[in-house]
Amino acid sequence: MTTAPVRPGPAAVLPEAPDGGPLPPAAFEAELRELARSRYHDAHPFNARMHRGELSPDELRTWVANRFHYQCSIPVKDALILAKLPEPAMRRSWLRRIQDHDGLTDDEGGIERWIRLGEAVGLDRAELESGRNVLPGVRFAVDGYVNFCRLNPALEAVASSLTELCAPNIMMTRLETFPVHYPWIEESGLAYFRSRVPQGRRDGAEALTWVTDWARTREAQLRALSALAFKCDVLWSLLDAVEHGGRPGSAR
Repeated sequence: MTTAPVRPGPAAVLPEAPDGGPLPPAAFEAELRELARSRYHDAHPFNARMHRGELSPDELRTWVANRFHYQCSIPVKDALILAKLPEPAMRRSWLRRIQDHDGLTDDEGGIERWIRLGEAVGLDRAELESGRNVLPGVRFAVDGYVNFCRLNPALEAVASSLTELCAPNIMMTRLETFPVHYPWIEESGLAYFRSRVPQGRRDGAEALTWVTDWARTREAQLRALSALAFKCDVLWSLLDAVEHGGRPGSAR
């Protein structure tokens, strides 16, 4: 019998500042980092099995096919966030994220690299791009995240991206474990993971600076924390669907 994954509980609540005002920037940053660390999807049973080498080829294909819906949605949500940024320098900087995923030409960028990962695990490019293997739970979670970025102010939208603080570590884990446990995947197919290590470090640091600067009240800090928790739940829910939502006609 398959046991349902246990979702981490809320991060420990840190004490309020003595006067009821905001936490100092350093303490607020520590709070954000701890929330991301404690709720990030690296602890999901599916990711744990992936990194131990326990996934079958079909399970890997299901993950790649469904995660592709998330990859395609990243530049969409980033375009929505870009439109909320108040300064030209911020918009120019955030535009780089869209270019990282869409590329400057058709044969580059994160989406193209993910397609190449799909091909490396045995998926057909046209089938992957069609989206017909995306599970309902994955679509619901990812589209909910896009709508969150559409409907909420810049503070919450940017704060939701702070899962980038954890992304480099999970990418490095995959770069270390995939060649050992899944040697049938061509090394060139792992280019997406490699590119996301420096991008995640850069993007996480940038977003963290903006959020800690913008959140000048405790109420604003709590809204930022809630947004980050929501994003962690999106990533967790995506894996829940992949692990338990297989159906006839899916990539599994």
